[in-house]
Amino acid sequence: MQQSRPEHAALAGLGQRVARARAAATIAEARATYGDRLALVSSFGADSVVLLHLAASVDPSIPVLFIDTGRHFAETLAYVDEVRTLIGLTDLRRVRPPRAEVEQRDPREDRASYDPDGCCDLRKTRPLEAALGEFDAWISGRKRFQAQSREGIELVEGDGPRVKINPLADWTGADIEAYRIAFDLPQHPLKPQGYPSIGCAPCTSKVAEGEDPRAGRWRGFDKTECGIHFINAGEGI
Repeated sequence: MQQSRPEHAALAGLGQRVARARAAATIAEARATYGDRLALVSSFGADSVVLLHLAASVDPSIPVLFIDTGRHFAETLAYVDEVRTLIGLTDLRRVRPPRAEVEQRDPREDRASYDPDGCCDLRKTRPLEAALGEFDAWISGRKRFQAQSREGIELVEGDGPRVKINPLADWTGADIEAYRIAFDLPQHPLKPQGYPSIGCAPCTSKVAEGEDPRAGRWRGFDKTECGIHFINAGEGI
């Protein structure tokens, strides 16, 4: 007798479990390969909790680098503390731009309004590059669905002198939300308010229905990335 076809919900559930296992296995393999020379970089933004939870399930002592630009929403800073405590991250490192450089290059703290590339270079790119100096590989939360500029990212990429791993590269927004709900993880408080992508407060706005999820980042400028992901464009391994 022919067996009945599984319900679509059951298939979706199986697909989610397979995706989780594959992402966790990728992180575990990276940890086994690079050991203490591996870090995870997180913005603690709209979808960050899923990757952080996956990494903590593999090893909560994986160093997590949070780029604290000094311009984050208050909600983001509170979320950092909430997530760190909830999932038991034991090595959270706040990466900050040198105060002297900020005072010299952005004394009025308004550079983002006329030179967002320069602001990101000062507050994100340079501080992260310095912080990554002791690591050979890093884990990123980028996903292909987020923007056209990310449609071609690979699971493993070259990143200058380092390797970048994107365990969630092929995950969809639905995958992210299903995982968050399955593990009862808190979402960023700004996401339900219309912020599907969250960066620094001066350069993040709400996104209208039908817009690219990252349309609210640097609105009004010809800019889609902060600069920390430019080195490896198109360099899949």
